[in-house]
Amino acid sequence: MDESVPAPVSDQPAGSEAGSSWPASGEAEGAATGVRDQVRRAGAPDAGPGGGSLLTEPVLVVNQKVKLIELTNEYQVFDQQGNVLGSVAQVGQSALKKAARLLTSLDQFMTHTLEIRDAAGEPVLRLTRPRKIFKSSFVVDRADGTQVGTIRQKNVFGKIRFGFESGGREIGSLHAENWRAWDFHVKDAGDREVARITKTWEGLAKTIFTTADNYVVAFQERLEDPLLSMVVASALCIDTALKQDNRGFN
Repeated sequence: MDESVPAPVSDQPAGSEAGSSWPASGEAEGAATGVRDQVRRAGAPDAGPGGGSLLTEPVLVVNQKVKLIELTNEYQVFDQQGNVLGSVAQVGQSALKKAARLLTSLDQFMTHTLEIRDAAGEPVLRLTRPRKIFKSSFVVDRADGTQVGTIRQKNVFGKIRFGFESGGREIGSLHAENWRAWDFHVKDAGDREVARITKTWEGLAKTIFTTADNYVVAFQERLEDPLLSMVVASALCIDTALKQDNRGFN
């Protein structure tokens, strides 16, 4: 088993915390190789070329920024060849929230907002997780503020399940494949599997000493909105809803 997976590359965003870093730009080729290795290890099928954007690629690789101490969530998103498609940043974090996250576990009871951006840094989707006690829920909005739908956690014990709701009906669901909630399969309203989300091994050192988590999202067919946006958004919900709360123990 590999001891490490090369981390993705990005310009370090303003406001990044001490103890965290994206690799230097000179490591771009090594990072791309690492992303392709993640796709291989996730067992994602060769889906051919996509459209070059977050909502048109058949495979998305979501890599969390490596941090010794995590005060805000940050991710980069790649296609299956290691090309940058976009990024995700947690927004609206006050100093009080950051302190609560550093010193306590109370941040899970606070509202969190993630902004999904394209490769040019323009917002595409916005996820808001209201404060929770046991079950998480997420409101998914488009960049113009119109609501796509809601992702709701259906259970607390056993294999975790989320429902995708839009327009007053359930249009799909997300199912954990084991009780640790590391891998998921996505179904449409007809109970057909349409995508799979696989957590890739980030290396022993990263697992023990940092907060980084990496996922591969593989679509089995071309989806239309609103289900498409809900599946893309759910790749980020998994980490915020479960890993942030003691890696799956809600």
